[in-house]
Amino acid sequence: MKPLVLILCTGNSCRSHLAEGILRSAAGDLIDVASAGSKPAGYVHPRSIDVMKEIGTDISGHTSKHLEEFLNRNVDTVITVCGNADQACPMFPGQVNRFHWGFDDPAHATGTEEEVHNEFRRVRDQIKLVFEAYAAGLKRGKSL
Repeated sequence: MKPLVLILCTGNSCRSHLAEGILRSAAGDLIDVASAGSKPAGYVHPRSIDVMKEIGTDISGHTSKHLEEFLNRNVDTVITVCGNADQACPMFPGQVNRFHWGFDDPAHATGTEEEVHNEFRRVRDQIKLVFEAYAAGLKRGKSL
């Protein structure tokens, strides 16, 4: 059974899905990856889906989930991508590691359509740098 990495944010509509898609793509078959939220929005933000398509990753099948869905699963690593989720995050059975890598919430971006879309791209690109580096460490045999 592959180790499970759970990525958490508050709404589970933007950042955690960007990170889930990027990490799943970058890590390949080394790990299982899932995302959830402490107060799930109930949807994946359409702009998140759009900016991931731009880099060749399809997250249109993702769903917004509550972190409680994972309390009965062995979660090896929890990564929070927003401060609220970091503070609300419980310990999971089997949890070995916990990381907090905070990113701005692009869902709160304001401005023109282009400016808002560019904010989603900017956050996606920041998440991509961090999670691809994490995946590269996993491939080199570093711990989760």
